[in-house]
Amino acid sequence: MLENKNIANIGSRTAIDEGLRQYMIKVYNYMSGGLCITALVAYLIANTSIIRMFFEVSPAGQVMGMSGLGWLTLIAPFIMIFAFGWVLAKGTLAQVQGVFWGFSALMGASLAPVILMYTGASVTRIFLITAAMFGGMSLYGYTTKKDLTGMGSFMIMAVWGIVIASIVNIFMKSSGLYFAISFISVIAFTGLTAYDTQRIRQLYLEANGSDTAGRKAIAGALSLYMDFINIFIALLNLMGERR
Repeated sequence: MLENKNIANIGSRTAIDEGLRQYMIKVYNYMSGGLCITALVAYLIANTSIIRMFFEVSPAGQVMGMSGLGWLTLIAPFIMIFAFGWVLAKGTLAQVQGVFWGFSALMGASLAPVILMYTGASVTRIFLITAAMFGGMSLYGYTTKKDLTGMGSFMIMAVWGIVIASIVNIFMKSSGLYFAISFISVIAFTGLTAYDTQRIRQLYLEANGSDTAGRKAIAGALSLYMDFINIFIALLNLMGERR
């Protein structure tokens, strides 16, 4: 009887592990798909005449200002972040997916002028560094037995500090503060990568139907996507080679 119970427990754990693996693959697939859409949209806008629909560009290729559509594109991702929570709770799974893909595309449009500021080789190098840092911290968050809740709470507080400091620096225009914000951003969002990965893993263990699990996967992908994008932008500010 005891032997049969042990076999059943092993089988149950195996099923949970396999389900978790498939779930995390889905999360990373959504995140990777979002990054691909962002990169494609940013590349198309930055390297074609489409950019003139969003930004005022000098003959030398420098962004001098934004059109009305450019301002709308800059603001839209922030609006969609709030809309995502509502759609996640009230909308269908297809609508949640649509908002995620739409958000990824709008982020690409918002990042186009940032990409134009740096050389292509620099952007590629920073992207690879970001991918390595993100991958290492996400793997740590997935495998560690340590509870990262305390670290996550501290990093979230740091992010709010970054937001406030960034608003203040719009008026101060301090290069030193700008450097400090970028440096702290790398640390904060790298730490959040591990915390968010662990949280996504823990949320899977709650019993849910396929529809709810799908929503959780997209919500988790959005969290990791934002961690990746913020690390990438902060590293560009610190290490990128300007044109």
